[in-house]
Amino acid sequence: MRIEMRIVIASDIHGSAFYCEKLVRAIRAENAQTLLLLGDTLDGENYDEVAEMLNDLCAEIRILSVRGNCDSEWDQRLLQFPIMSEYSWLLVNDRMIFATHGHDKLLKPKLLPGDIFLQGHTHVPSWEYRDGRYYFNPGSVSLPRRGSKNSYMLLNDDGFVWKDLSGNIYNTFYMPSSLSLS
Repeated sequence: MRIEMRIVIASDIHGSAFYCEKLVRAIRAENAQTLLLLGDTLDGENYDEVAEMLNDLCAEIRILSVRGNCDSEWDQRLLQFPIMSEYSWLLVNDRMIFATHGHDKLLKPKLLPGDIFLQGHTHVPSWEYRDGRYYFNPGSVSLPRRGSKNSYMLLNDDGFVWKDLSGNIYNTFYMPSSLSLS
């Protein structure tokens, strides 16, 4: 029996308990096995409540995270999963994914055709295919900009799906069959 891959990708919670709770509900509704956080997690008014929600969630699913420009060593002390790495590489079904917050413009990884670059930081969802590589941003969970929605992305076997926190789809990026993630 094949289990479908389901990774929720989110960024820029900024210590909002209200929006973090909505994200946790969405993660459970998606039946995700993994949450990938792209930084700026606790910096905000309700950082302690957000830490508690995410620590509870990491007892249920795997949480991977990279450091945002607002994340600190103090934040790491509150969380039960590592957040201090500037970037992370993931191998998903023969595709390399480079994940970073996006604030460090000096981070320029060597990407091969078909590789995927994930970043947060701008608070604006984006999807772009350029020079044979994919560049994606899930937007912001709590502080969207430029008229975008409070959002996250879902990575499944077909590709990427951008959703608002109610689970409504507003964009999809299905990989061409020659570059499929499955």
